Amino acid sequence: MAESPTPPGKEPSDGSAQSSAPKTTGAPADAQAPRTGSPVTAAKPSVVRKKRRMSWIWLIPIVAAFAGFSLVLRTWLETGPQITITFESADGLETGKTQIRYKEVNIGTVNKIRLSEDRSKVIVTADITKDASSLAREGTNFWVVRPRLGLSGVSGLGTLLSGAYIGTDAKEGAPESLGATKTEFVGLETPPEVTYDRPGKRFTLSSRDLGSLDVGSPVYYRRIQVGRVIGYQLDDSGRTVNVQIFVDAPNDKFVTTDTRFWNASGVDFSVNAEGFKVSTQSLLSVAIGGVAFESVEENAQPAQANKKFDLFATETAAKAKPDGEVFPIRMRYDQSIRGLAVGAPIDFNGITLGSVSGITLDFDNKTKRFFAIVDADLFPQRLGGVYERMRAMAEREDAEAGGGLPGDRLLRAMVDNGLRAQLRTSNLLTGQLYVVLGVFPGTKPVEYKSTNPMSIPTVPGSLDQLQQQITNIVDKIEKIPFDKIGEELRSTLASTSRVMNRLDKQVAPEATAVLKEARKSLGDLSRLMSPDSSIPINTEKAMQELTRAARSLRNLSDYLQANPESLIRGRGEDDIPGAGRVRN
Repeated sequence: MAESPTPPGKEPSDGSAQSSAPKTTGAPADAQAPRTGSPVTAAKPSVVRKKRRMSWIWLIPIVAAFAGFSLVLRTWLETGPQITITFESADGLETGKTQIRYKEVNIGTVNKIRLSEDRSKVIVTADITKDASSLAREGTNFWVVRPRLGLSGVSGLGTLLSGAYIGTDAKEGAPESLGATKTEFVGLETPPEVTYDRPGKRFTLSSRDLGSLDVGSPVYYRRIQVGRVIGYQLDDSGRTVNVQIFVDAPNDKFVTTDTRFWNASGVDFSVNAEGFKVSTQSLLSVAIGGVAFESVEENAQPAQANKKFDLFATETAAKAKPDGEVFPIRMRYDQSIRGLAVGAPIDFNGITLGSVSGITLDFDNKTKRFFAIVDADLFPQRLGGVYERMRAMAEREDAEAGGGLPGDRLLRAMVDNGLRAQLRTSNLLTGQLYVVLGVFPGTKPVEYKSTNPMSIPTVPGSLDQLQQQITNIVDKIEKIPFDKIGEELRSTLASTSRVMNRLDKQVAPEATAVLKEARKSLGDLSRLMSPDSSIPINTEKAMQELTRAARSLRNLSDYLQANPESLIRGRGEDDIPGAGRVRN
């Protein structure tokens, strides 16, 4: 800015004299007086300068800069975290258009879509609003909502008009931190079957195999659908499958600590004394499988969420009493065991006492033959009270004998009394076999050896015995001289043919003549027996005479009965009543 003019009557602050030139209005303000000691020629009048002010036009950029700074500051304060979501494909996603929604509320927008370094995945970058920052944490799931057709029904039809968007599911409740605690996520390729805000409980079922179950398979209680299967994976050991189910509230209270679950997939056929039965939960379970459950005790407490249960194969197995401790046994069979499979029942007096657990082959060096070794697991508690008495007896015998394998002496005594294992056919159509434990009188005694697992002697099965009998019959039939019998039969047929020819030529004409004579004799006899012939008339007269003779004999017998002495004296003079005088 310009310097201020010096007021009149005052010297400059630097001690210099003002200019001697006459003061003129509007003269330059920078005119100065001559320095001290210089000749003064003339005095100049002082000039008064006006103070300049800033123009109002500068307010516009200042206000604009302040507004821009406030917008930047506001945007920075309101901007949420930036997250990345990895998907298998970017189908339906668009940069700047695809929204991220939580409970149908827009909480962010996709701003970038790119491929991963190995080009196997798609990485989606999205901005989350400030008020939804707490959703960026562990446990939050993201998936693309698009039209889908699955086991649980049709979903995402609304996106046909609005376009696909990214759905969000997160655990409810106030998080420990209101800010974002995780920025990288792996998106789900399918929507979760159950969201966190759905009331109910999750449980885990352990099964030997998955069967026909799949995600979305229904869960039934008393044939009413109360939940569904939400996932499955192999156990860490790889021997079992863990199936996750979700039971909706308020039906989750029926899952108690003693609840039994079983696989209700397909159709269950059974044939028993009551006839043929077909059992199924619903037509849906026949197509996509299903799980059913029921509580054994009525007053059991409700189970906690995420509790693990066993998944039985059938309803009968689920409702059966606990098997208790396992008693392993081993059997050796020298014949073929075709038709016997792992899981085949072990029958004892009509009770399923266990099942086959393994089948292997071994070689006998002495006989140079292969034989089968069948391992089985018995559950003695299925015998009920008999098992307790047998157990007490075995413990007492073991204590008296001074140790040994538990129950070894009891089993030895049973083997000595004829306990054997035998294979029998359970189904003639399929040829399936099962093992029967029983006492077979008259069997040959065997030497019992104490082993672990305990060995039980075997006897040939009924089918093997039948085959042996058939073999013996075939051997006997083979010894029959069919050739000689055939030759003799051929000669016999030739002789019979000659006899038949002779009968046809000689006997037949004679027989014809005899028949003619017989026919003639029958005609004569018929004429003799006609009503108008003499034989019937004479016969009738003879019958009348016989009748009169019989009447006389009857009168005589009556008289002799009344007068027996007449046989000696003769007939007296007494008159017969109703008759005239008779001579002696």
